[in-house]
Amino acid sequence: MSEILQASTDVLIIGGGPAACWAAIHARETGADVVLVDKGYCGTSGATAPSGTGVWYVAPEAEARAAAKASREALGGYLADHHWMDRVLDQTYTNMNRLAVEGRYPFPVDPATGTPLRTGVQGPEYMRRMRAWLTRIGVRVHDHSPALELLVDESGAVRGAAGHQRQLDRDYRITAGAVVLATGGCAFLSRALGTNVDTGDGALMAAEAGARFSGMEFSNAYALVPKGSTITKTAYYGYATFFGADGRVLEEAGSARGRSVIARTLLQEKVFAQLDRADATVQAQMRVGQPNFFLQFDRRGIDPFTQRFEIDLLAEGTVRGTGGIDVVDDDCATTVPGLYVAGDAATRERICGGFTGGGSHNAAWAMSSGSWAGAGAARYARTAEVGTGAVRGLGGVGLRPEGGPSVSAAEVVAAAQAELLPIEHNFLRHGERLRPALARLDELWSAASDGLGGSSGDERIRARQAAAITAVGRLMYRSALARTETRGMSKRADHPDLDPAQHHHLLSGGLDAPWTDPAPTRERALAVAS
Repeated sequence: MSEILQASTDVLIIGGGPAACWAAIHARETGADVVLVDKGYCGTSGATAPSGTGVWYVAPEAEARAAAKASREALGGYLADHHWMDRVLDQTYTNMNRLAVEGRYPFPVDPATGTPLRTGVQGPEYMRRMRAWLTRIGVRVHDHSPALELLVDESGAVRGAAGHQRQLDRDYRITAGAVVLATGGCAFLSRALGTNVDTGDGALMAAEAGARFSGMEFSNAYALVPKGSTITKTAYYGYATFFGADGRVLEEAGSARGRSVIARTLLQEKVFAQLDRADATVQAQMRVGQPNFFLQFDRRGIDPFTQRFEIDLLAEGTVRGTGGIDVVDDDCATTVPGLYVAGDAATRERICGGFTGGGSHNAAWAMSSGSWAGAGAARYARTAEVGTGAVRGLGGVGLRPEGGPSVSAAEVVAAAQAELLPIEHNFLRHGERLRPALARLDELWSAASDGLGGSSGDERIRARQAAAITAVGRLMYRSALARTETRGMSKRADHPDLDPAQHHHLLSGGLDAPWTDPAPTRERALAVAS
């Protein structure tokens, strides 16, 4: 291993997707020195880079904005916050326009009106332009450099991170005035498109620092895919008819509201789909919008518009769920001084309540929360004494086992996946299945605490991923058990109804002793205060 890299900066961004890039831009624009460390290659890694995605982009017109805010309130269990929705709509509108000009993104133009169409982006081009933007403004980017632990000073304030640069085979230690976690969500290494870097690393580091989480019960998103594929483009299945193994049409099955019908059927038999509801115009638009979706069919000699193909469900967890690290102010600060959070690593309840889905709101949240977190971290860093005083690493499980090495990362991941991936555990939830699954995850955490670790850089990276997946799963299932109702995407078969008494957020946290606690929605708190 090469000699350790020692560096300091004003703001350290951990992550390389859209939230991280927007955070870096806004931090840099305050005059701060900015370093970004990405687990993969910034511009190509993560869930956005390989996909076309819609964006919650709405012109500042009162009627249009009101309709946009109302569109998902019921789906989200009425937990969204209009203050945050307004802020995201404003910031997204600004950022998409900036992306066109300063980011040089080539938005298409409506041939009939000549108006730029800014309601979506092509992920590969979007992220390529974002990386180029970072380079132009002087952000220092370290690729293939996953962070392994946060650094804190004697007061407990976050003061940087330590990690490993894979291609150079050297550790790094970067002190900073503030840190932005934009590490994405956690999809449990399910192989869903672009998510294998999304293993909950930021959640683990935040939990070790004592950060609070919110909405972790809303973390059971599953995407429709052709059997054996990783290509998730669930919106396209809105044009599909679904069939059982015997050829019968599955009534009420669908990508939006009928996915549970598909899930229940998959437990008994194969399920097939055909995109037979798309006319010629829509078919052409779909091929342009997501070429890699059709590549898998073209290689197999299947016409998905005229032929049936077998489908499956892949877990997307908190990547397309809602839960994450809680935000405590408009700058997306966490409960830990010096630590900020953005994108899928953060809770999206403020704008989505208990339901998100694919891009759209998540894409808008990434660029908006990234902007606020980057600027907020830069302002905080001005008051911090960077690089002075002793700092220490917080990393525990996977880095510093309590006993001798006795369990491998592969064993921990496989055991965690056995509880977190099956649809009968995490999607079709029931207390009788959740409780034993959580008990096994708790046992797994104890075993990992005692014997999970590694000596080489790659071994430690894999060990930390295994620890993070397990930690996220334990917070998810504890929160799911604490919400004894069906609200948003957290559906309980043993509690199928909405309970007005549970119209609240569920906070959570902790590693060795996880906890949950209800908290009122902002609207309810304001009503009580008035």
